[in-house]
Amino acid sequence: MMDWTDRHDRYFLRLITRHALLYTEMVTTGAVLHGDRERLLGFDPAEHPVALQLGGSDPADLAEAARIGEGFGYDEINLNVGCPSDRVQSGRFGACLMREPDLVARCIAAMRKAVSVPVTVKCRIGVDEQDPEVALPRMARAVREEGCETLIVHARKAWLEGLSPKENRDVPPLDYPLVYRLKQAMPEMEIVINGGIESLAAIDAHFVHVDGVMLGRAAYQTPWLLSGIDRLYFGDETPLPSRHEVLARFLPYIERELAKGTHLHAMTRHILGIFQGCPGARAFRRHISENAPRPGADANVVRQAMKLVPEMQGETLAEVG
Repeated sequence: MMDWTDRHDRYFLRLITRHALLYTEMVTTGAVLHGDRERLLGFDPAEHPVALQLGGSDPADLAEAARIGEGFGYDEINLNVGCPSDRVQSGRFGACLMREPDLVARCIAAMRKAVSVPVTVKCRIGVDEQDPEVALPRMARAVREEGCETLIVHARKAWLEGLSPKENRDVPPLDYPLVYRLKQAMPEMEIVINGGIESLAAIDAHFVHVDGVMLGRAAYQTPWLLSGIDRLYFGDETPLPSRHEVLARFLPYIERELAKGTHLHAMTRHILGIFQGCPGARAFRRHISENAPRPGADANVVRQAMKLVPEMQGETLAEVG
């Protein structure tokens, strides 16, 4: 998610789940080829497994960007065919590519030739006046024919005409059954569902029909939801630290980044939801929000905010429900 799942957020989330595959923000091919690659693509080894999401529509540029991403150590390269932002539309990539499945297929073919790691696609079920019953299977078949084995589907249309990017995250209705039918029609392809999934119970319900589930805003806004992932879906019974312990483990990372010149707010904006639903959560968020942006703010802001939330005895993982 652009401006959300940066390297600081991913490091923080990795302290909660050891196994879930994390995705970068979408990075355009132009930025990768001509920008500050270390700033755009660099990440901490602790983030593995982590996928690089690219935006673009030129096969040669995408192939080179994928090659560079593999060189940085990413475990997967993902092509975004779902983002509805204005700048994406003007650049002929993102959701508007739902209209050009043959071009997407050529991009996938070029990327797969350039790298040895998996190349995947994330898309919508259609855009504007497209019939999703036609557009989604057509896209799936086009990329599968070029060797793409995994398709991640945000189960909403994107309305490029008439809705803002924010509205496109909520207004178009979800059509989960369409994604289920795609899996039935293409059993050989790994189908991952995305969109409006906010609980472990919902994840369980989707796993009856598809191969995987991608969380977006729920994982960001209520990150403790991820605390149940390793045990329930990866069979890892390793005891998880409490929320306070997770933040305590994040503090050394904060201090290292501060020493490099990173602003405190760039990191703490990602932790505001860690105590969602707990006594003191509002005070925690307020203290962070008011103090982290101040000049010279350091890790003590987080330490002080943590004291505003009572430590819970026998805290449990996120539960199904």
